Amino acid sequence: MPERLYLTDSDEANALIATEPLALLVGFVLDQQVTVQKAFMGPLVLRERLGAFDAETLASADLEPVFRTRPAIHRFPGSMARRVHELAVHLRDRYDGAAERVWTDAADSSELRANLEALPG
Repeated sequence: MPERLYLTDSDEANALIATEPLALLVGFVLDQQVTVQKAFMGPLVLRERLGAFDAETLASADLEPVFRTRPAIHRFPGSMARRVHELAVHLRDRYDGAAERVWTDAADSSELRANLEALPG
């Protein structure tokens, strides 16, 4: 596994999305109608604002005010907060909060595809 994915100007954000599968998935959810850099900074900003970054925290938090705090995490804070929340609930309930299980639990490419298509957002 790489130590960093160079998708933002932030070394810390790049390390987070490379080492935390949930952060990578959240970045992909946010990668809609904003730059790649903005989308993949989102997980780091969420961690800073919430004090933690895991499926249970994201699933139990009211994310809309967190997304709306300036500077907003996304240009569509309400809908993106809802999508990230739905993703976190799905991961918590189906994979015990372990985002990497989306791919490690897949027996083959067909199952991986089904797991990915089942993700909200």
